Amino acid sequence: MDVRKLQLPLQTVSLILGFAVWVILSSLMPFIKSDIPMTPGQLSWVTAVPVILGSVLRIPIGFWTNKYGARKLFAISFVLLLFPVYYVSQATTFVDLLIGGFFLGIGGAVFSVGVTSLPKYYPKEKHGSVNGLYGIGNLGTAVSAFGAPVVASSIGWSATVQLYLVLLAVFVLLHVFLGDRKEPKVVTPVREQMKEIYRNPRLWAISLFYFITFGCFVAFTIYLPNFLVSHFQLAKADAGFRTAVFIAIATAARPVGGWLGDKFNSFVILMFVFGGLTLSGILLSFSPDIQLYTVGCLLIAVCAGTGNGTIFKLVPLYFLKQAGIVNGIVSAMGGLGGFFPPLILASLLSLTGHYAIGFMALSEFALVSLVLVFWMYYQDRLHLAAEIIENTAEAIVITDLKGTIRQVNPAFTKVTGYTQEEIIGENPRILKSGKQPSDFYAAMWKTIKEKGFWQGEIWNRRKNGDEYLQWLTISAIKNDAGEVKHYAGMFSDISELRNK
Repeated sequence: MDVRKLQLPLQTVSLILGFAVWVILSSLMPFIKSDIPMTPGQLSWVTAVPVILGSVLRIPIGFWTNKYGARKLFAISFVLLLFPVYYVSQATTFVDLLIGGFFLGIGGAVFSVGVTSLPKYYPKEKHGSVNGLYGIGNLGTAVSAFGAPVVASSIGWSATVQLYLVLLAVFVLLHVFLGDRKEPKVVTPVREQMKEIYRNPRLWAISLFYFITFGCFVAFTIYLPNFLVSHFQLAKADAGFRTAVFIAIATAARPVGGWLGDKFNSFVILMFVFGGLTLSGILLSFSPDIQLYTVGCLLIAVCAGTGNGTIFKLVPLYFLKQAGIVNGIVSAMGGLGGFFPPLILASLLSLTGHYAIGFMALSEFALVSLVLVFWMYYQDRLHLAAEIIENTAEAIVITDLKGTIRQVNPAFTKVTGYTQEEIIGENPRILKSGKQPSDFYAAMWKTIKEKGFWQGEIWNRRKNGDEYLQWLTISAIKNDAGEVKHYAGMFSDISELRNK
């Protein structure tokens, strides 16, 4: 049996369990508050507090996964979860729920294990799809949101929580026996990794994107069950079902987002994601009826799920050597994105009597992210163009309309002998050999003006005075309005080929 092939399904199902444990309190809150009276503010804290540890712990867990492997991290995490799950099942006060809920955050933190471990088993072009499939583990929140209330209606919320103890014990054994003992390890000091990444603006932009998309998913998951009951007076089971539908759609959209990230430019996908979140935030801010509210929530589910899958395609593209700790940081920011909204919404409700400002804030944050995505998209294209110029084997020289040299590449220095410092600001006539008459250049520029380019052989002179024959292509570079803004010359030394 090849244990490597088992890792994707094993880790995905493990994430389902981790997320199911993570949202026990929010899923069962309509039942718990009947036995443990709490104010609206206390309710918000109890449902939000698991997100704290579930977010912050993702950073070291991502690093430890690279160092020790997913087998050990999943097994240890599930053993540790046995204690807070049992403690919550015996809770009788708000403080008990707060303490137990904090440590339930370990269930959400295991997300960093798979996104760090699984890409090691697949080629780079499949990383988006693999992380998207792993993200199906989000269904764990749906399992609890829909299943836990149904079970609790029969046996009570305390006994329902204790059922998770059995599942945790089973999965500890599964990882002990089926986990990959030979998973490739990455042992790079955390200080060295942080030094290489913390100044990279891409890290913080990607973190913001995930803060919005995964934050929406987490926030609505823990906020909807109680909100639908209190605001729309829905039955507890109905609220749980609607929350489960939201989770299911967001989860199904995640692998689609990963697949789209593999097939197309990830930034283009994110443009649609944040455009959709901007519109949905505006819709919900008008406090619509249950039908329009459902439309807004479903749009958020589709956009957030797609974004969650696409974003993790970007991490290995930019941070392949530091993927563990970067995945941890990005995941942590996403988790924290789910911590603040429920608290803010509860505060706004007490101050204003409605949630409009909170939903409008979601719209504004999504709009800012949309602008950043456009900026990164065009920066990426400029970076690619610069990489092509720097690494192409042919010499390249770019001039303005007056003929002043503005940019050359390393191959230009290799062919001509002139460094960038020596040639920038000069005119290409410095390279003339004198072998071509003036009418040769007049005919060349006439062709460029008529056709947009010229191609042919020309004699030029190196810095040391040696003459050589080159194959030269000169192209007029136009802007979107069709105006010529620069000229680009690409050439190579063909003297040896002529001598042969």
